[in-house]
Amino acid sequence: MWQCVTATVIALMTLAGLPAQRAAAPPGPAVTIETVKGAFTIQFNRVDAPKSVDHIVALIKRNFYRGQRIHRVEASLVQFGDPTSRDVSQRDWWGRGGSGAPIGVAEISARKHVRGAVALANTGNAKNADSQLYICKAPMPSLDGKYTIVGTVTKGMEVVDRLQIADVLRQVTLTDPGR
Repeated sequence: MWQCVTATVIALMTLAGLPAQRAAAPPGPAVTIETVKGAFTIQFNRVDAPKSVDHIVALIKRNFYRGQRIHRVEASLVQFGDPTSRDVSQRDWWGRGGSGAPIGVAEISARKHVRGAVALANTGNAKNADSQLYICKAPMPSLDGKYTIVGTVTKGMEVVDRLQIADVLRQVTLTDPGR
């Protein structure tokens, strides 16, 4: 839809004798995640990964992520998105679950795994990615071209840096412009 709006604006500007400049793409949806350590905001990028972002947004709208725990923390990343993590007695199984509905398409872009990049975890095939997201705490160039990057942390990276395994995602609030 935005391509049509952009084309229409450019055509009208040309007819009016104004310089035709490309209108900026509308921002994708954003989500603020409140944790026990504070809040952080992710700005999703629908341009490079429309099906993946729409899948994650649908899960957010179903409150899929609320109450889950961080299930993986390394020096370079933090990961969440496994509903099994709500159950502390199942801790040995955390990181193996998902929503049960893989996205079915690999939307690999030229975006890089830089600090703050948010991407979809997978088990070896990007088409099988589902609900698990990871946030890069440091550049991870070895992952470039292998995983779908769906967004960027725009606020609260200091909170992401403090997250530990078993920290709870208390609230997940979506802002979805343009839809």
